[in-house]
Amino acid sequence: MVAVAILAAGRGTRMKSDLPKVLHQLGSCTLVERVLKSCVSIQPSRIIIIVGYRGDLVQESLLNTENQDDNLPTPEFVEQREQLGTGHAVQQLLPILEGFSEDLLVLNGDVPLLRPETLKNLIDTHKENQNAATILTANLPNPKGYGRIFCDINNIVTQIVEDRDCTAAQKQNHRVNAGVYCFNWPALAEILPRLTTNNDQQEYYITDTVNFLSPVMAVDVNDYQEIVGINDRKHLATAYDILQARVKDDWMSAGVTLIDPNSITIDDTVLLQRDVIIEPQTHIRGRSIIGAGSRIGPGSLIENSQIGKNVSILYSVISDSTVADRTRIGPYAHLRGDSQVGSHCRIGNFVELKKAQVGDRTNAAHLSYLGDATLGEKVNVGAGTIIANYDGVKKHHTEIGDRSKTGANSVLVAPVTLGEDVTVAAGSVVTKNVEDDSLVIARSRQLTRKGWRLKQSDEKKEEGRGKKEEGRGKK
Repeated sequence: MVAVAILAAGRGTRMKSDLPKVLHQLGSCTLVERVLKSCVSIQPSRIIIIVGYRGDLVQESLLNTENQDDNLPTPEFVEQREQLGTGHAVQQLLPILEGFSEDLLVLNGDVPLLRPETLKNLIDTHKENQNAATILTANLPNPKGYGRIFCDINNIVTQIVEDRDCTAAQKQNHRVNAGVYCFNWPALAEILPRLTTNNDQQEYYITDTVNFLSPVMAVDVNDYQEIVGINDRKHLATAYDILQARVKDDWMSAGVTLIDPNSITIDDTVLLQRDVIIEPQTHIRGRSIIGAGSRIGPGSLIENSQIGKNVSILYSVISDSTVADRTRIGPYAHLRGDSQVGSHCRIGNFVELKKAQVGDRTNAAHLSYLGDATLGEKVNVGAGTIIANYDGVKKHHTEIGDRSKTGANSVLVAPVTLGEDVTVAAGSVVTKNVEDDSLVIARSRQLTRKGWRLKQSDEKKEEGRGKKEEGRGKK
């Protein structure tokens, strides 16, 4: 068994933010959430988060039921009141892990790109070799600024030298410390009190424990980009680019077409089926699912929504909603608030749905707002139809039965129910329920007065007013 400790106490002053650094978003998750998710495959017995700056926010975020992973134990929290280095952070575990006799994996809350298989390999190597400590290392193209790890031919660590202390020859070594450690906890707990602050930073370094432990082994990460840490907004953007490259490469390998991948973003929580086509300038976020054969974009945003098979979505925004198979959305449609659209529907130009349920083969092709409504099957919503669902205090529901039709420029004032096979005449304002098989006309009668025009005196008055206005304009 292994316990996991995540260092998450720092403020991150270079982020220029009141938010703790580990709570900044990287795609669909915070930095520390991503670190937690990387632990799933190792099945830890305990997870301990070491918090400091605004630790209450970190704790609240990670204990939020939406953010908890069912495959991980509920996090425990330990406060590091003063941030006196990585060694000092791990010292805070001495009381909470008293009597613990297994291994401890130490991770950083601001290193969010570690793959689960990397951590599993680190722990497996640690156990197989019965190491006192095992350090994750990486070979960087440019290791400037990183502490160097020196090993013998068996990858046993012989020395750790900080970059500023390296000789010219030592700087030719590109193997660096990734800041991820697996320790035999009883051995570590014994020597933690021996750490001192006898260094330039006057801090307790976890790397100093190597001087007291044996054997200590290094394990190289396959992809050095996994150890990218976040210290400022530029690092955050770099990490997002790395994450997006991974996600898009995986989906293209799985049979998804990305037209102009550089202009597309896809959260790693999204699920795409085969033969999906993602057009340029399209962004798919949250826990969205896109069915096989669907074409999304260009210029579309899909967020926390389920899209069926062979759906077409063009220049539209869909959030927290569901669209069934073979439906066409857009251009310039907006679906939100748990809207549900059936199969073989058309939700067209400048149509907005909010908390609306739309039956199969129903069309709303132009310029409509359908809010807090239930529409049956084969309903046709005429251009400019508006559901007036808000009375200034409450939202009210509208129901439209199967095969009913609304004429252009109709207004349905909720709460109202239209039965099946109802036709609403164009320009009507419907305020009362309508029975099945009915035509409803709710507009004033058109009056036409043949040969009517303004009287001459009225025309002159109008002409005089116009000249006065023109004179004022010249002044």
